[in-house]
Amino acid sequence: MTKTALITGASRGLGLALARSLAGAGWNLVLTARGARDLERAAAELGATAIPGDVTDPAHVARLAAAVPALDLLVNNASDLGPTPLPPLADHPLGAFKTLLETNVTAPLALVQATLPSLRASGGAIVNVTSDAATGAYEGWGGYGATKAALEQLSNVLATEERGVRVWWVDPGEMNTRMLADALGSEEAASAADPAKVAAALHDLVGSRPASGRVSLQ
Repeated sequence: MTKTALITGASRGLGLALARSLAGAGWNLVLTARGARDLERAAAELGATAIPGDVTDPAHVARLAAAVPALDLLVNNASDLGPTPLPPLADHPLGAFKTLLETNVTAPLALVQATLPSLRASGGAIVNVTSDAATGAYEGWGGYGATKAALEQLSNVLATEERGVRVWWVDPGEMNTRMLADALGSEEAASAADPAKVAAALHDLVGSRPASGRVSLQ
C-alpha cells in the first residue's frame, strides 16, 4: 500500500531533499511552503500535490489536514530564522520573537492536532525538525533556539501521550541551505552538509521506525 507524507517547508533545503528521497521510494506526497512558484516546480518534478500557504494560517492548516485523510508521516520542517543579522537577546525585537513562536512552535502543534486522527489510524509518525541551537548557547541564536527548545519539549510530551504514533524530534546539523547562509554567510554555508545526505539519513530513520525520541543526524 502506498504511504502518504505531508511535508512543510518543502520547496527547498531539507524539505525538498526529503521529498525527493521519499518520492524515489514511491511515497505519495503533499507538499507545502510559502513560495508558490518553487513549491509547484518541486511538486511537478516529483508528481506530488502542492498546497502553497503559510502554516501559521489556521485556514491553511485546515486545508492541509483535509488533503490527507489517510496519512503515514507528518514532517514539520518549516521554520523561521528571525531577524538577520542575528541579534543578541538584549536587542531581539519582541514582535519578531512572537512571529518565531507562531511559525516554529504553534504551527507545528496546530498541524499535529489537525492530522492526529489520520496518524493514529495508520500508526504513523511525526518528525519535528529542531536544531542544536535548542540545547547549545550560541550567541545570536537565542530567539530561534528558544523556539526549537520549545518544539523539542512539545515533541517529548507528545511522544508520551501518543503511544501509538512515533514522534521523533530531529537535529539535522548544519546544512548548506539558504537559512544557514542568511544566518552565517554563504561561505560558511557552502562548507556545511548537503541536505540530500541529511535527507537520506532521515529517510532511513522513517523506514527503521525506532522508538520515539530525540535524534541527531549530525
